[in-house]
Amino acid sequence: MLTKRIIPCLDIKNGRTVKGINFVDLRDAGDPVELAAIYAASGADELVFLDISATEERRKTLANLVLKVAEKINIPFTVGGGISSVEDVDILLQNGADKVSINSSAVKDPDLINRLAAKFGSQCITVAIDAKLIDGEWIVHLVGGKVPTELNLFEWAKEVEKRGAGEILFTSMNNDGTKNGFANEALARLSTELNIPIIASGGAGNMQHFCDAFIKGKADAALAASVFHFKEIEIKDLKEELKNKGIPVRI
Repeated sequence: MLTKRIIPCLDIKNGRTVKGINFVDLRDAGDPVELAAIYAASGADELVFLDISATEERRKTLANLVLKVAEKINIPFTVGGGISSVEDVDILLQNGADKVSINSSAVKDPDLINRLAAKFGSQCITVAIDAKLIDGEWIVHLVGGKVPTELNLFEWAKEVEKRGAGEILFTSMNNDGTKNGFANEALARLSTELNIPIIASGGAGNMQHFCDAFIKGKADAALAASVFHFKEIEIKDLKEELKNKGIPVRI
């Protein structure tokens, strides 16, 4: 059985790691290069780096910061934010990223997924989907959760898979930063209806929430930020707890 992955997420704004609640009220969480090194040493399976204001500010991801992080870690490293072309991905991979995450640009130009998968391979392409439960329907949002679309989460996820994405990073905007647990019902449906890995994001507050994401939500990986940044949960302790619950993890 494949091991379940634990992935700290570095949300970057102005070169610093930040964390908010429901995508707003951001507070500083430290230096991304230092945090990345700590996570790599403490047993994280992968690292995700999201330049959360790149799309809104219409600029490219901070390639030099990506390089500094990549030099400090020895685990797979996914980078997202402001990526809209094959050239953007080329630059990030040359600077040490292993995978890229696209979100708004994929919705605006779905064929971008096909082009990136053809050029770099599906294993390199993560599509991030930020969705909010509104009147019983999961609606996809863009630009860091600020712009609602007419897309349904599950229909868009299926299209993303068909176009060649290697995995999906699903963030529930309703759960993000609340520490009340992941959106397990939506996760389970995604995991059941799709054949590519699903990364759970949004809502981690304690170790049980991670267990639930893997057991109830059937997720392949769980991503979190503040509980790791502010040392509310140590990755080593979390993995021991998961292992004790019978969930396969890399110790």
